[in-house]
Amino acid sequence: MAARSFRLSVTHRILLVVAVLAVALFGYWVTSRGAGATPPTSGAPVPVSAADAKKQLDELTIAARTSMDGYSREKFPHWDSQGSGCDTREVVLKRDGKDVKTDKDCKPTSGTWTSVYDNETWTKPTDLDIDHMVPLGQAWASGAKSWTTEKREQFANDLTRPQLFAVTDNVNQQKSDKAPDQWKPPLVAFWCTYATDWIVVKHYYGLTITQAEKTALTDMLRRC
Repeated sequence: MAARSFRLSVTHRILLVVAVLAVALFGYWVTSRGAGATPPTSGAPVPVSAADAKKQLDELTIAARTSMDGYSREKFPHWDSQGSGCDTREVVLKRDGKDVKTDKDCKPTSGTWTSVYDNETWTKPTDLDIDHMVPLGQAWASGAKSWTTEKREQFANDLTRPQLFAVTDNVNQQKSDKAPDQWKPPLVAFWCTYATDWIVVKHYYGLTITQAEKTALTDMLRRC
């Protein structure tokens, strides 16, 4: 009888510990949701030097852009979950903004953002787009058409390379899917970084460039 009583006592203790842990975890979950989700930290990629960019530019394959036949943004799944209830867009808004506050679902509710394309400052997240340095359509026409969906998804959510930026929405719409020979940021002071970032992304993903694109990038690198 004594042995049986001991086994029951251990069982009760285990159940008690499990119950206490469950209550504690539930309390933490409620508290964290009430305080607002915290996006994972992601520092902005550091631009490469003009010399390194020029070397990578010379290594890119020159080829004509293919047609946009078959292209759609849906073929580049984007705004993936990045943990802590936050998606890629929310992480970039947190990274590129100042004093950014978020709600329990990780959506920014306030903050200050300065667009690298035009040096305009905004205080409403809705005034900003998350721009792909090398646009999705531009990637499609320079090699991504043959990629797997998984690789296109990586490209569209890349927080490691200088591929994603919070910028003025109408400026991003003007850029659309254009390459540097077709469109450049209004802020001339950003042209050097724009060129190095564009080259780094295309080089990493093995995308092609046109001769006109290479000429435009070379001219922009002279401003570094």
